[in-house]
Amino acid sequence: MTRPSRRTLAIGGVGAVLLVAAMMARDNDPVDTTGAPVRPGARPAPAPGEMPVVDLKLELLKRPRPELEDAERNLFRFEARPAPPAPPGPPSRGQPPPAATGGPPVIAVPSGPPSPPPIPVRFIGLVDAPSQAGRVAILSDGRGNTFTGKEGDIIEGRYKVLKLSQDAIELAYIDGRGRQTIRLSGQ
Repeated sequence: MTRPSRRTLAIGGVGAVLLVAAMMARDNDPVDTTGAPVRPGARPAPAPGEMPVVDLKLELLKRPRPELEDAERNLFRFEARPAPPAPPGPPSRGQPPPAATGGPPVIAVPSGPPSPPPIPVRFIGLVDAPSQAGRVAILSDGRGNTFTGKEGDIIEGRYKVLKLSQDAIELAYIDGRGRQTIRLSGQ
């Protein structure tokens, strides 16, 4: 197979460019089937039964701009906004409360700090150790670690054993919040 020369490639490239230019020029020329003269850049009249094509962007730009609600507003001046209007007062004696009239429901919002997360240990056993001053609880964190402690001991550096009974243990965070009773699971 022979290689085409540079001259042949140049002639083919120029021919392809001319073909593309001719096709683009043909697509841009408005076609008028009525025979009336057409101005350059004008759109042809729609055929009967056809919807006219409207440039929506141009139409939106031609419309008058609505006036701003707050004509005094200046984005570069920092001022406090006026306070919103006060809520309506309590209903008079003859009217039902707002919940009965279809008003918004009253939702109780919890106050104070959020409660601490639950203590993630399981009470798996109890050992009576008279030589070590009473009962010792055996706890597991579920990751293979076991802890032991009696009443008043600190477990894992975070939890304090408050009360120990035959079937349950009562733990709390060291700072006293998050009191939780954990039943004996035996596993």
